[in-house]
Amino acid sequence: MIKINKIVILLFFCICGFPLFAFANGKNNEIRVVKSNSSSVFVEKKAKSLAVLQQEFLDLRFGMFICLNMSTFSGDDWADPNLAPEIFNPAKLDCSQWADAAITAGMTYGCLTTKHADGFCIWPTKTTDHAVRKNPYQRDVVREYVDAFRKKGLKVFLYYSILDMHQNIRPGWIRKEHTQFIKDQLSELLTNYGEIDGLLFDSWDAGWSRISYEDISFEEIYRHIKSLQPECLVSEHNSGKYPQEGLFYADIKHYEQNAGQRISKETNQLPAQAGIPINSTWFWKETSPAEIVKKARFIVEDNLIPLNNAHCNFILSMAPNRNGLIDANAIDELKEIGKLWKNPGKALKLTNYKKPIICSNLAKNQKMNSSWSSDMNISDFANDDNFYSAWVPSPQVKEPFLEIVFNKETTFDTIGIVEQSNGKSGENSITKMDSYNLQYWDGKRWENIQITGCSDLIRFHRFNKVRSSKIRLKINKYKVGLAIAELLVYNEKHQ
Repeated sequence: MIKINKIVILLFFCICGFPLFAFANGKNNEIRVVKSNSSSVFVEKKAKSLAVLQQEFLDLRFGMFICLNMSTFSGDDWADPNLAPEIFNPAKLDCSQWADAAITAGMTYGCLTTKHADGFCIWPTKTTDHAVRKNPYQRDVVREYVDAFRKKGLKVFLYYSILDMHQNIRPGWIRKEHTQFIKDQLSELLTNYGEIDGLLFDSWDAGWSRISYEDISFEEIYRHIKSLQPECLVSEHNSGKYPQEGLFYADIKHYEQNAGQRISKETNQLPAQAGIPINSTWFWKETSPAEIVKKARFIVEDNLIPLNNAHCNFILSMAPNRNGLIDANAIDELKEIGKLWKNPGKALKLTNYKKPIICSNLAKNQKMNSSWSSDMNISDFANDDNFYSAWVPSPQVKEPFLEIVFNKETTFDTIGIVEQSNGKSGENSITKMDSYNLQYWDGKRWENIQITGCSDLIRFHRFNKVRSSKIRLKINKYKVGLAIAELLVYNEKHQ
């Protein structure tokens, strides 16, 4: 049986003189190859590698972010989570209008806000009554969107907010069953709507949500997504926290430019996406139809082209109105974009593939120890989950060390070192740590971990699993000004 995601194929061919017939099992997304003598062959299709998927994402270059949800009708970008479902009523919804507008501008994909922070679902989910299923509207917006965009040859992505104030998935209220609730919703989105090219998450490990990757397990959600659709890319709004040299908790690094997140157009080497709204806000407001939208020249020359040249896909947000249509002022500007910019084809090739981190940092907030520190920059700044604080060794110490002390023996197979430059992570890629060893305590002595040298500001060393109660970074040679923002530890299991 050949497992093929959301493809239905009928094959007629002969092997060794026997005709073979292939037919789809729509429920399991499988293709069964049956020989005429009633014998069967079962073969699993191999998914594309992440590196290939990342490059294909960059090849898309330009997309439309469609912000339509309860916020459209509330007048706020964050709607009241207790609004009645019947308030959502885009009576003249026409997703084909969105798709046509996207094509006019040269866009190749869309991304729809399936659920925002208020928790309202614009598909008929069985997980909650706070959805289109429970109001007179009764239209499945996700279905109409994916059908309309695919019909026009456009790829489909979905946005999903982890923060859900209606379900109390928020600080102080999170329960174990909330992770299953999220998995159930994602299962609906990933099994009922065909091939989803990517999921864009929001409000995970963000300053405004304060939901950590441990509160709602990123690793569990990520593996769940890949088990349903291995080629579905995962992105997350976390560039405000995590430095741009590392691919943390995402297949694609996302930059929300309106929130002050800026990609380095000179040094970026990671697959990325950056976006802004064409209006002044993400969701539609009563002032939107008469608003002066962002001009085509600014969008193309200041965003689309330079971002594409920096391994970054550009996504422009549209805010459909309360009828479910994009306003004329935005449509007109999309036409101007289409006149100014023509898709040049394949994007620049990524040359430095980096495996994403998806599991929890075991070092976070564990006990720390070190050699003498410089002033107040003591050891626990190197595992406080803050990339803008750091441990700084005293320049009087020739061979400084930094240690993590676990409460019990812990299994790990990956150690990350995040080095700062001039007090801020990401300013340049020049390391100040010339020579070092990673060590673990075997109960009697420090043993070296076998690693390959690396000179990046952010480096991850992967090795055979070790079990120990202490880890040490022993620095043999360094330059004055060395600052270690975070010493990270992971057990990547079967990743």
